[in-house]
Amino acid sequence: MNLKKTIETTLLWIALIMFGIWTLFPFFMAVVTSLKKLADSYTLTFLPYLQFKPSFRAWTVIWGEESQMLSKALINSIVVGSVSSLIVLVLGCLAGYSLSRFVFEKWKNKDIATWILSLRMMPPAVILIPIFLMMRTLTLLDTWRSLILVHILFNLPLAVWLAMDFFNELPKEIEESALIDGCSLWGAFIRITLPLSSSGLVAIYILSFIFSWGEFLFAVSLTYNRAVTFPVQITSLFLSTEGLQFPRVSALILVAVIPPMMLAIPLAKYLIRGLTFGAVKG
Repeated sequence: MNLKKTIETTLLWIALIMFGIWTLFPFFMAVVTSLKKLADSYTLTFLPYLQFKPSFRAWTVIWGEESQMLSKALINSIVVGSVSSLIVLVLGCLAGYSLSRFVFEKWKNKDIATWILSLRMMPPAVILIPIFLMMRTLTLLDTWRSLILVHILFNLPLAVWLAMDFFNELPKEIEESALIDGCSLWGAFIRITLPLSSSGLVAIYILSFIFSWGEFLFAVSLTYNRAVTFPVQITSLFLSTEGLQFPRVSALILVAVIPPMMLAIPLAKYLIRGLTFGAVKG
């Protein structure tokens, strides 16, 4: 038994190490490439000072010559992601709570939830042209509002389903006790239900922000100057008269992963707890 357990533990550690290398290697290559000159970026080298002479040219360019343009795109992405995720969280909680606690007669709760989720399954490219025409008619092209509306549209179905599952795991008796004690339905929702499902709410917000932060199709279609987001700005710097700027793009990729990491790492325990909420039952 001890030999079997040792073998299983060893295989598990080997699998975890291989998975960690597989996951972190792209980030390692981005760091290494960002420290190379353009000519060195076409060679498969990994060790600075040993295999190539490091250069900070890419970093000085993005924070010097292009800093104003990149700062503007970074602010656009943060504003659009933060606002759209907050609205998605509020609407998703209200819709999820309604589907979890109330029974609809004309249209079954399960059918409503399935229809909402089906919106998330729809390929975004299918409605790209109609949304573009709508935004042009409403004079919302190249504005934060257009991207916020679109990101709400695509993130809301997942938020509704997650919120509904979180609320389903909470016993209704807790809210019924609050109602008996004189609390209103809205008061029970605010004071009892929301605090108990706080980890799930954090998970919804973080996932919505990550999806919004990395969204590219509508960001490149609905913006062209004032509201350009960071992923779109990165693609505009791919090419130059010298060719593909791999060091510069690698540096920008590393900058792009910082805001989601700054949001997710401090709240990691709430994110994990929210995503596994109800997975283990006594």
